[in-house]
Amino acid sequence: MAIRIYLEDILKDRKMTSKELCALVGITEANLSVLRSGKAKGVRFGTINKICWHLNCDVGDILKFDGSQEDNDET
Repeated sequence: MAIRIYLEDILKDRKMTSKELCALVGITEANLSVLRSGKAKGVRFGTINKICWHLNCDVGDILKFDGSQEDNDET
């Protein structure tokens, strides 16, 4: 995946568990796990907004482009 997820790092920096974040954001632990693992095919902007608000961070702190293009581009 060309987009890297750094949510785990932000959680550690904020001394927050994924379970706590799930309760604040209103998503399941399973869905957050899929996002954290980088296996999510998509994520709602509203969810990203809530995550960033509760973690006091920017979208770019969580999601980073690694400079490569995926082989299985879906356009």
